[in-house]
Amino acid sequence: MSEKTPTREEALILLKEFNKTESLLTHALAVEAVMRHFSELYNEDSEKWGIIGLLHDLDYEMYPEEHCFKAREILEERKWPEAYIRAIQSHGYGLVNDIEPIETMEKVLYTTDELTGLITATCLLRPSKSVLDLEVKSVKKKWKQKGFAAGVNREVITKGAEKLGVEIDKIIEETIKGMQKAADEIGLRGAV
Repeated sequence: MSEKTPTREEALILLKEFNKTESLLTHALAVEAVMRHFSELYNEDSEKWGIIGLLHDLDYEMYPEEHCFKAREILEERKWPEAYIRAIQSHGYGLVNDIEPIETMEKVLYTTDELTGLITATCLLRPSKSVLDLEVKSVKKKWKQKGFAAGVNREVITKGAEKLGVEIDKIIEETIKGMQKAADEIGLRGAV
């Protein structure tokens, strides 16, 4: 199988082929922005990291029972590189599969995927409805409220931060910064 280097345009077309729900598309864009931001911090390939963030939930809407498995099938059919496929699958570690995040890119995706959901929910309850004026302390306050954004798996975020060897506060801070870069695309510019 000869692998090609995928482009963001190809990834976006593929994402929209398998996902129609606005909230899932917005989440994909948020994770893409965060992955690009972290790639810069780690001096890595921002295009690759961004594409992986964009496609991490490729199969979630159409194949929720096969999440992280169907993605492999879809991407292999299109001759995508194994590193992309493995990274996408690894964000389901301990939840739907046993593909452990090993590469830094995989650990960042695993850690920040759920966190973008918590940050989005926090933003939407703020008077400004914006990520641009969001502070770490606001996210930490909501983090402690177990009933708030109850679907966000805080344990995954904690485990991911441990795998990266980075404090939770720093992860939250950098995830916010990544999301701020895409505030318009993810609908979180708000009234700032």
